[in-house]
Amino acid sequence: MTTHHDKVNQQFGQQANAYLTSKVHAQGADLEYLASFLTNYPNAEFLDMGCGAGHVSFIAAKQVKHVTAYDLSEQMLAVVEQTADERNLKNITTVQGYAEHQPFDDNYFDIVVSRYSAHHWQDVGKSLRELHRITKPNGKLIIMDVVSPGQPVLDIWLQTIEALRDTSHVRDYTPGEWLTFLSEAGFTIDKIQRHRLPLIFDSWIKRMRTPNNLVDAIRIYQISASQDTKSYFELQSDGSFTSDMMIIETQKVI
Repeated sequence: MTTHHDKVNQQFGQQANAYLTSKVHAQGADLEYLASFLTNYPNAEFLDMGCGAGHVSFIAAKQVKHVTAYDLSEQMLAVVEQTADERNLKNITTVQGYAEHQPFDDNYFDIVVSRYSAHHWQDVGKSLRELHRITKPNGKLIIMDVVSPGQPVLDIWLQTIEALRDTSHVRDYTPGEWLTFLSEAGFTIDKIQRHRLPLIFDSWIKRMRTPNNLVDAIRIYQISASQDTKSYFELQSDGSFTSDMMIIETQKVI
């Protein structure tokens, strides 16, 4: 029987190198923010939670003492190891595992960052409680992810095209849902930033190798959207659109 974790591993293992070269993942205001933020933490033990192809890890490795790149996909971790070696980044260690079951000691990491990973987690609440457990008192957790605008019509549209494109997608949560999840896990909110994330349809689809029949379904669904929906997501004639993403900076105070 195929589990959700099997589906995530299958979906992303096949596209590991595509994520390394993806402009959406390799650049952005969130990575610029992270590079600036980490200048104050040269001695940090750092966790890249759901590291994917390692873009966060590579930035952090130049700033902090040690980086643990953690992901479900063996193929993604192999890409991280190879790229780190090519870039002579010797302070990155890769570890395979689930978000819901962290193999690390209590109070181990100074900084934990998750970028474009949490919308695939099977159980966000359990995952955040685990991240709280392994973060040091006064340590930082930073979530960077696509978020839903919350309004029901817009929310349904976003979740539908995401799920059609990627069968491992669980949910793009609203900002309000994130604040609740994080507070319930024991984190306090320090700072929130909102950005708009343009997505080029062709590369967005190819990155996940979405089957043609599902690509067709996405385009039909896009074309049938209301004008308000098309305006909010800045939907283009070629299917490209713009999503919301947030950077949520939190702290473990206990």
